[in-house]
Amino acid sequence: MTDQTETEQDWRTKLTPEQFHVCREKGTEPPFTGKYTDCTQEGIYHCVCCGHALFSSSHKFHSGCGWPSFWEILDAENVHLLEDKSHGMRRIEVTCKHCDAHLGHVFPDGPQPTGLRYCINSVALTLHEKP
Repeated sequence: MTDQTETEQDWRTKLTPEQFHVCREKGTEPPFTGKYTDCTQEGIYHCVCCGHALFSSSHKFHSGCGWPSFWEILDAENVHLLEDKSHGMRRIEVTCKHCDAHLGHVFPDGPQPTGLRYCINSVALTLHEKP
């Protein structure tokens, strides 16, 4: 179920301009600029908009693509996959199931055991570090 209680103005107030552009306007942060691209800290990555848990650091890997990459989602109840035909491409968009925040895309070129690469914008995430 998607949370529709926030208005566009609410999101503009709550998020930084870069977070708003990526999460609410389906933008993309420049490659190799995100704070979590090379992060190795253990913990759980949450949606920056609504706070739901999305990815675990134990599923993160260095893909070399310029964005944080995960081979598995933490909880299927928190992530939605949608067909994306924008920019003349055919991709699978990854969004937060609770607030519809755009997170990134998933590609079939990741490591085993899933063979998937969830390519996620750092600004769409907040890491809750493991103590």
